[in-house]
Amino acid sequence: MLDGLLVDLVPWGARFQKLEHKWDNGPAQFWASAGDRSIVTRAALERWQQEHRERMENRPRHGVRFGIQTKDGLPIGSISARAVPHHRLAMLGAAIGEPDYWGGGYGTDALLLVLDYVFDWLDLHKVWLGTMSINARVLRQMEKVGFTLEARSRQHWFADGAWADDMVFGLLRDEWPGRAATIERLGLRVR
Repeated sequence: MLDGLLVDLVPWGARFQKLEHKWDNGPAQFWASAGDRSIVTRAALERWQQEHRERMENRPRHGVRFGIQTKDGLPIGSISARAVPHHRLAMLGAAIGEPDYWGGGYGTDALLLVLDYVFDWLDLHKVWLGTMSINARVLRQMEKVGFTLEARSRQHWFADGAWADDMVFGLLRDEWPGRAATIERLGLRVR
């Protein structure tokens, strides 16, 4: 478990998988899927989960997925880092599946925990992530945490009837001042 101020990162497991159907059909999925508003049935999700387990059974694991839970143990989302070990980089992915926890620092706390993990524990050189140009919350988060906008692919996503750019952000290990320094700079506090 990675212990944060507002959240803890714990192994992804059954408690989170039970909520995945709800989250995949909720408002968070729009942002996680770059504007898709598809309906995912329980049967389709269970089939996908089984296929994923079978595919991964005999393959080396180069990624980690954590469940994000509040300090009182409520599952609210997930965060992952998919590493390319040879290049010492990872793609990050995150979603707070419970909209009541959007904008309260929970995602930022989870991000700071996973950054500390990938840089200090896994000794990676770089992390990156992509989002739509209409995702104002993530754009603000990238700026305040210290990510650099590295690429903009114009009119890449079609979301809610309009074109949106794909925004790719990166953070190098040398640019990461550490979790404690970032928490201090941001003024992130226990609620």
